[in-house]
Amino acid sequence: METPVGPDGRLAAFGNQLIDIHLWLREELAQLREDVDAHLEGRGGRPRELRAHCLAFCSALTLHHTGEDDGMFPVLAERFPELRPVIEELVHDHQAVAGILRSLEDLLGGLGAEAEPDPGEARRVRAELDGLTALLESHFVYEEKKIVAALNALGAPGPDAPTSGSLPGSGLSPPNRTNLPDAPRGSRTRHDRR
Repeated sequence: METPVGPDGRLAAFGNQLIDIHLWLREELAQLREDVDAHLEGRGGRPRELRAHCLAFCSALTLHHTGEDDGMFPVLAERFPELRPVIEELVHDHQAVAGILRSLEDLLGGLGAEAEPDPGEARRVRAELDGLTALLESHFVYEEKKIVAALNALGAPGPDAPTSGSLPGSGLSPPNRTNLPDAPRGSRTRHDRR
């Protein structure tokens, strides 16, 4: 599907931008999982690099969700009141994700303090990442299914709009797909919420 562009070359469909941001976050999470596995199996980089990668991912995800909660969701709720129950569920997901991110950051803060990774530590880190991955995949699919059409209906900002091509309130601009590292995308199972 071709993404519509405005006369100034910016993306015109906010919903498509959201999908691009979600794809980038999925790729980054898959790479983080690989890095954690490699470290815990004794074949990865230094713990400091792993912690930095985790903190960067956690910060990007938090920025994205905060932008949605504070910017995009209020706009959608005002323009599309029928989406308010969906938005409430998405905000609840954001709170659950924030809790997992805090746990993950705490676990990774002590990573590498010992010469050999502790098997119990490896299981806890991996369990947090597995939970985060499952929740995010379900969340992203649900969000895309329920609000992309509404976002696309918002239309493109004018050339002088302050969003300068970024999704309003998303906290992130769509990533430049040509500059992303080749990271596996993980499984894309479709979950359906009722």
